[in-house]
Amino acid sequence: MPAYRRALITGASGGIGAAFARQLPKTTALLLTGRDRQRLDNLACRLAQRGHAVETFAADLTREAERDSLIERADAFGIDLLINNAGAGRFGRFLDSPAEVERDTVLLNVVAVVDLTRRLLPGMLARARGERRRAGLIIVGSAAGFAPVPMFATYAASKVFDLQFTEALAEELHNEAIDVVALLPGPTRTGFGPRAGWRGAAIPGAADADDVAADGLAALGKKTVCVAGRLSGAALAPVLAPRRLVAGALGMAMRFVAGRQ
Repeated sequence: MPAYRRALITGASGGIGAAFARQLPKTTALLLTGRDRQRLDNLACRLAQRGHAVETFAADLTREAERDSLIERADAFGIDLLINNAGAGRFGRFLDSPAEVERDTVLLNVVAVVDLTRRLLPGMLARARGERRRAGLIIVGSAAGFAPVPMFATYAASKVFDLQFTEALAEELHNEAIDVVALLPGPTRTGFGPRAGWRGAAIPGAADADDVAADGLAALGKKTVCVAGRLSGAALAPVLAPRRLVAGALGMAMRFVAGRQ
């Protein structure tokens, strides 16, 4: 992994975002953002005790004005590593989910990713060229983005976007001083499931968030797509099967799971 001086991590209040903050070396100053100010400050305090330079910025990235403020702060901070990790989704039938929840899933998983990336990349690239260093961009997608997932329809579709957006960007920027990675975790032990409405037991074999973050950082400069976690082989299986059959099979499985909750 190249040495980065300053990183912005979105969705850093917990889970994989907080794991990225823990995995980056003390030589990388951190700008952490998320919705939960208290959890951000608690994480910043723990990291500061370990020698990290940390700033926090509480923001709801579904809101344009708050994205504007974060982008201004990140540019002033002088980031050379952007980790677009913030994400949300709702488990259940699409028509049973509130319209605003589905809308906010797209705003956070798609619109915020595009907005932050488009507006922060020019400064990152200029600094990288001027300092003869490499910048870095990680967009956290999901293994769910490999196939349509009934009961998680909007979330999975948004992660398809994240994957293809990152792959296209990596090709467009291959002559620039930046490394681009799409990190696609399989099931991971975080608070995402309960927040999404999943009331079932933890999935056996789910990965540790710190391992997923470490995989993503290690992929910088080496690969464009990194499927992380012990279930990554299973996650790739849908790519090899006809998409309609996959959707039908996943629909049956997810309806079965929903009926048992």
